[in-house]
Amino acid sequence: MARMVETARDHTLSINAIRMLALDAVEQAKSGHAGMPMGMAPAAYVLWTEFLKHNPRDPRWFDRDRFVLSAGHGSMLIYSLLHLSGYDLPMEELKRFRQWDSRTPGHPEYHHTVGVETTTGPLGQGISTAVGMALAEKKLAAEFNREGHRVVDHYTYVLASDGDLMEGVSGEASSLAGHLRLGKLIVLYDDNNISIDGSTELAFTEDVLKRYEAYGWHTVRGVHGEDLEAIRKAIREAQADPRPSIISVKSIIGYGSPLAGHHKAHSDAMGPEKVAATRETLGWAYAPFEIPQAVYDDYRRALPKGEAAQAEWERRLEAYRQAFPELAAELERRIAGKLPEGWHRALPGFTTGEKMATRASSGKVLERIVPALPELIGGSADLTPSNNTRTPDMTDFSDANPVGRYVRYGVREHAMGAALNGITLHGGLRPYAGTFFVFSDYMRPAIRMAAIMGVPTVFLFTHDSIAVGEDGPTHQPVEHLMSLRAMPNLWVIRPAEANETAAAWRMALERKDGPVALVLTRQPVPTLEHADPEGVLRGGYVLSDVENPQAVIVATGSEVALALEAQSLLAEQGVRARVVSLPCWEAFEAQDPAYRESVLPKNLPTVSVEAGATLGWERYADKSIGLDRFGASAPYAVVYKELGFTRERVAEAVKSLL
Repeated sequence: MARMVETARDHTLSINAIRMLALDAVEQAKSGHAGMPMGMAPAAYVLWTEFLKHNPRDPRWFDRDRFVLSAGHGSMLIYSLLHLSGYDLPMEELKRFRQWDSRTPGHPEYHHTVGVETTTGPLGQGISTAVGMALAEKKLAAEFNREGHRVVDHYTYVLASDGDLMEGVSGEASSLAGHLRLGKLIVLYDDNNISIDGSTELAFTEDVLKRYEAYGWHTVRGVHGEDLEAIRKAIREAQADPRPSIISVKSIIGYGSPLAGHHKAHSDAMGPEKVAATRETLGWAYAPFEIPQAVYDDYRRALPKGEAAQAEWERRLEAYRQAFPELAAELERRIAGKLPEGWHRALPGFTTGEKMATRASSGKVLERIVPALPELIGGSADLTPSNNTRTPDMTDFSDANPVGRYVRYGVREHAMGAALNGITLHGGLRPYAGTFFVFSDYMRPAIRMAAIMGVPTVFLFTHDSIAVGEDGPTHQPVEHLMSLRAMPNLWVIRPAEANETAAAWRMALERKDGPVALVLTRQPVPTLEHADPEGVLRGGYVLSDVENPQAVIVATGSEVALALEAQSLLAEQGVRARVVSLPCWEAFEAQDPAYRESVLPKNLPTVSVEAGATLGWERYADKSIGLDRFGASAPYAVVYKELGFTRERVAEAVKSLL
């Protein structure tokens, strides 16, 4: 058996293995970003071999530390660490870096590469998602730990770049983390003073650590990137501080290469001559992708160490089961991601004829399901009374009350979206949070990340149309429904009334493989007699039919009631029209062709009605009543009438097709 690696020289060998794997992979791919892995290799080495609690043989072990490579462009750093530490990521995959169907894509992808905790790449998203992970750990620890029984106890570590900390989303999220005192969040900041364009002096001259001090963070300034003992000391200090921590690591981008410290080291292959020169400078006497056994022996201490840590946790969990059997059963159900049996029986039913906004009926749904689903954790971006997202049973999550089930995100939609993803990814909780639909634009990167990762985050949006009224076009979403429907793997659900809203919540919480956007009205709408929850679950259904229909009116949300009014007017005029409610296109498209044809027959002329952009409705309709302009400021009933959302206009559109 090879000797254990302990000497300073052997640490250097292990650190240089990361550098050369990154350099060789980028050179072979002829693209990529080797500069950051080369600069941050020592800090990553110390973190992964001495501090990170993880088990390569069980990457999803619940009480592991989370590691987020926010600077996702430097993906060869995490791929090297995963491979060297013994995860199921063989060298052949590193050799196929950035190639078709490899497990080493250009940026780390959740569910694609074992050991990757979240998809990163768009700068700022990683660190902001990590805030949600740390929030989830704090909440679950407070909820389940008992004296002498710590079953939730882990850190969230982040490696972030200058670019991450320039992005506004990271500022929002870091401000929130400081306010909530998320002390298990530790950020290693790659403070190399280099960006793609050149020195950070070109655009980024603030004192970052002073900013983080103002956020309420513990800060460690100016740790030399090659000083292993200083890095160790800084991480220990961070672990001991009750605040979130950021450690400035003064690294040298492209360390050891002829481009060291230069912005050209950031990305792209350096070429054979510079790679050879780097080998000579680092004293690396091995061929591309060749790793000496001593390096493997060093990193793969993680295997017995990780197995021992998990075994010790499982012993603690067994003792917890004996002492607190009901709590243990609840925790294990949450970890497994299973909803309570029959939870949906808590969903309320609503009386026909009663008028209420779907945001209000959503609030009533939450009042019933929050007690039935203890994993639900809600929130809003400072719009709680408008979004109806907080129930009377909920208390606010805070440092003083970490068992709280409601997060006050403040006016921070960017951060809220990313933090929601982090809570979802962490496991054990099901988050949702609300804002106005028009501000989904501020959350779009996080929504897109959830869709790419296939995680079931619930994004709740109210004030869904021109019916916002007096606030005017800045607050009236027009293009937003179609914009979000264009996003792969996102379900957009716009219920027509209260019972459809209850069914929409069931859809959202039972979906496992992607996010849901619930889109709700500000204005009251009637509770409809024939609303069909099962039809909602199928994405669309015949709400009101007639014998031998001559045409179809298909609508979503508040415009379904308008479609019913037009149907009545047409009946008076001798025209038979079917009304279809289509709350979720994506679920409808997942139905078999026979069902879709039974709802929307191709041989019947069809008119769509929706208070938003018409682009896309040609999929289902021959003619569209919609809005291809911005709205206006006036009482909502006036806005609707002036912009043509009347039963007369819908009826005329139907007759024009006959």
